[in-house]
Amino acid sequence: MAHFTIPFESNPNQTLTYHEAIACYEKMAAAYPDIFKLSTVGSTDSGYPLHVAVLNTSGIFEPEAIRKSGKRILLINNGIHPGEPEGIDATIMLLRDYLEKKELQKALEHLVLVVIPVYNIDGCLNRGSYSRANQDGPEAYGFRGNARNYDLNRDFIKCDSRNARSFNQIFTTWMPDIFVDNHTSNGADYQYTMTLIATQHNKLEAPLGTFLENTMLPELYADMKSRKWEMIPYVDSPKETPDSGIVGFCDYGRYSTGYAALWNTIGFMPETHMLKPFKDRVWSTYHFMDVVVQFMSRHIPEIRDARAKAWDNTRTKKAFVLDYAMDQHKQDMITFKGFEAKYKPSEVSGLPRLWYDRNAPYEKQIPYYNHFVPQITVDKPEAYIIPQAWENVIERLKINGVEMKPLSRDVDVEAETYFIRDFKTRNGWEGHYFHHGVTLEKKTMTRHFQKGDLVILTNQQANRYLLETLEPNAPDSWFAWNFFEPVLMQKEYFSAYVFEDLAAQFLKENPAVKVELDAKRAAEPDFAADAAQQLDWVYRKSPWYEPTHRMYPVARVNQVTNLPVE
Repeated sequence: MAHFTIPFESNPNQTLTYHEAIACYEKMAAAYPDIFKLSTVGSTDSGYPLHVAVLNTSGIFEPEAIRKSGKRILLINNGIHPGEPEGIDATIMLLRDYLEKKELQKALEHLVLVVIPVYNIDGCLNRGSYSRANQDGPEAYGFRGNARNYDLNRDFIKCDSRNARSFNQIFTTWMPDIFVDNHTSNGADYQYTMTLIATQHNKLEAPLGTFLENTMLPELYADMKSRKWEMIPYVDSPKETPDSGIVGFCDYGRYSTGYAALWNTIGFMPETHMLKPFKDRVWSTYHFMDVVVQFMSRHIPEIRDARAKAWDNTRTKKAFVLDYAMDQHKQDMITFKGFEAKYKPSEVSGLPRLWYDRNAPYEKQIPYYNHFVPQITVDKPEAYIIPQAWENVIERLKINGVEMKPLSRDVDVEAETYFIRDFKTRNGWEGHYFHHGVTLEKKTMTRHFQKGDLVILTNQQANRYLLETLEPNAPDSWFAWNFFEPVLMQKEYFSAYVFEDLAAQFLKENPAVKVELDAKRAAEPDFAADAAQQLDWVYRKSPWYEPTHRMYPVARVNQVTNLPVE
């Protein structure tokens, strides 16, 4: 193959267009067909399919055959935010080097590279020069939102976009051991070009979290420093400037690394610093991906064994943590190289404004809060039953390879059922009215299910994905993302002048309810003065109140031996 170059190499403030990037992959696939393959999967909201490139020196390109061969898999995702395009250019140069330089291929003896060249094709096609006001180059780049203006790094669980549905399919088909999703940061100014978000180690299934924290991260940081690209954890400070400390990132399933963790994959979001030259951002991204490749090549058995144990735990353990909170009492001290934060009068407002003095660098120890503790824990049921009516949920389960079987006939089942008692709502966020702070009441009751409703046993690899999407008080559950919204709306009510007589008769026939009503009136003067509230209270105690109001439709079943499944 004749060596090809990309525009970045002659003009380091240029990034490839989408069509130029795919043309590079097509050239590599044509020149090295024995070890490099380019294919398409699914679709995106732009109408274009996602491309998937595979570099395997063994010449095997089928995911199942690769896993059976014992090779580990690294998945690299680029252009999720196309205004942060470093990974698009850096990955092409990295692949080109591994294809052209035989001496590098030794690192791939037990490792396969899988790459999504451009994930947010929609945003990459929407090219301009002004949407990243805080960023130094390149001259032109794509836009953060996709064709439907979704931020795809909030869409991995809810899958509103075709992009995300195709990505879920790709991810669960390949089931990578390590995942890299390339980004550029916003925020404070400091000396580093590269910062790193790693999967929050407390959230990884044992023993992956320990392997990440004690083995992988120290080596990655040391290797980047030896290559003159010293990096620091992603700089997110609870205060205005980072010199007072930074905090770890609790990556929920809506984010790429959080989604990866649901499948026992160690994930990284390298975040290059927005104010460093584009040239430096590209090369630091190149070297980060390369040190990940080299690390994996040195630790194949450890990665294999840690992940196998994690899968065993996921399939068999009884309790799952749904949410975490930062442990404010536990911190690590790390060396931070920053610039002094100062204030001066704004030329816009005349009021004090923050600025960082690059002529005043400093190096000091700061606290790093990267330990998280469980907040919500739930015991898994033996199975979930999902009524077939909820096809938006079932579609996503199928995309993610969840094993489920339909009921072969109608059946009455004793099941645990949640009722939604309270929640808070965040309006207008990523196309949803996002629910949080969900409180539940759980009742055991007999439920009727129809032939074709789906039974999902919780003895499978998808267990964590299942619990974090189907348990309604999980922070990224499908209830949180409004998939079950119709159950929140009451469908029937009453005319007061008609129900007054029914309510009076009901209270006569149910003296215990009358006693409860009298006690509530005595304890709550406002309630006692409000006839409508009292009538509504009685209605909700009566058989006329619809039993499915706020009833979460997914059932938890703890006895599955007699369930009739096909």
